[in-house]
Amino acid sequence: MADVRDFGAVGDGIQDDTAAIQHAVDDGDGVVEFGRGNYRISKTIVVQSKSCGRIAICGKGGTAKIMMWGEGPAISLEGTHGSTADPAGFRPEEWQKERMPTVRDVEIEGRNPNADGIKINGVMQPTLTGLLVREVRHAVHITGRARNLVIDHCHFYHNTGVGVFLEEVNLHQSIIADSHISYCRLGGIRIEDSEIRNLQITGNDIEYNNVRSHKDLDDEPSADIYIDVGEKGTVREGTISSNTIQATYSQNGSNIRIIGSDQNRLGKKAGSVMPIVNHRAGMWTISGNLIGSQDNNVHLTNVRGVVMTGNYVYSGHHRNVLIQGSRNIVIGSNCMGHNPDYRKNELATGIRLENCEGCNVSGLLIEDAEAGKHTVPNTVPIKREALIEIMNCRRVSLSGVQVLDPTPVGIRLHQCQDTVLTGCTVIDDRIPQKMTMPILWTGEGTGNMITGCRMGKGSEGDMKIPETVQVIGNA
Repeated sequence: MADVRDFGAVGDGIQDDTAAIQHAVDDGDGVVEFGRGNYRISKTIVVQSKSCGRIAICGKGGTAKIMMWGEGPAISLEGTHGSTADPAGFRPEEWQKERMPTVRDVEIEGRNPNADGIKINGVMQPTLTGLLVREVRHAVHITGRARNLVIDHCHFYHNTGVGVFLEEVNLHQSIIADSHISYCRLGGIRIEDSEIRNLQITGNDIEYNNVRSHKDLDDEPSADIYIDVGEKGTVREGTISSNTIQATYSQNGSNIRIIGSDQNRLGKKAGSVMPIVNHRAGMWTISGNLIGSQDNNVHLTNVRGVVMTGNYVYSGHHRNVLIQGSRNIVIGSNCMGHNPDYRKNELATGIRLENCEGCNVSGLLIEDAEAGKHTVPNTVPIKREALIEIMNCRRVSLSGVQVLDPTPVGIRLHQCQDTVLTGCTVIDDRIPQKMTMPILWTGEGTGNMITGCRMGKGSEGDMKIPETVQVIGNA
């Protein structure tokens, strides 16, 4: 075991311990241990797995703090892995020297505005556990190629950049679990211009990752989980499950934001409302989460193949769910509403699909705020036509959906084709009633049907629909 004090570190927060710690990494026995203390560094501690071999950097139960006074990462894990996670892609020297570098049980604190926590590049099986990283730019910054990343039991708190930032990274088979990621200005978990496969985000508390606690910075939109494929990325095969994902309102912010590609247009399918696109983002599930309090709780743009089920979604200043230009989306048995404990301080709800194709909404319960509008002081008024809006879409199915106390309309459809409503309930029990009508359907379109639905009477009538919409067996 290489105690950094044996290599000359003091840990008093005053002496520069950079050289001593680097010496322990380069020439120690592979276990670099920090006793209780404050270790001041001015340059990055570089862990070159190829030269230093298998290594673990550890504090004693979190009693040690590394204070980064210089620019860049406090610790940089650097490897030479350039293949996949397939066993055939490994060189013997990787198993001998480079696999699973570990950082655990230590605090990293930034003392320079351009300081970062940990950077990872070209590493196989990097493992981070029991860390506290705060007051830096990016807590964990992953670039280049990485495989089998594990982050668990960590705290990434009040950073000016991102909690876990995946930037231009080729990353497969990774898990971010059981961690607190909060008050990071540009996002809790953020992916940009990356090739991502098999990413699991589970059991975390991801909160307040926006500008509200960083008032000296600009208004760049952020999200607790932010995914943008950019010009060259592809992000597929992921799970967001069993997390608490909530925030405070920020302009154009989201709890979950996924942006696919509207480039590489391949033509237009006959009868389709949207071009054929290589969306480059999709094959994701969003399940079992508590999601709330942002401009749009879940905002998906140009994605293909997302399933959202078993979540409670609340307090969307603009919408609970906004989906644009997307295909093969399933919104299942979620509950969307307001928090009645807040009484007069309520935020309204809503779902909107624009220019989408091949979407199912089933088993959903959505309930508007009692007032039918925002009653939280100083909030921007909502601009919506209905609690559920389906605009310029094709092959959308709404089944077994309960739309309760909607304002002003329950379900609004426009320019829809091959769209079916079956077994839905749209009703307003408020006194006085605020619903003007349960369904308002306008525009052209063929193959549309409303069947077996329970429609309450609105102040302006039962339904307004085109003659081309077939209506069967409604009550």
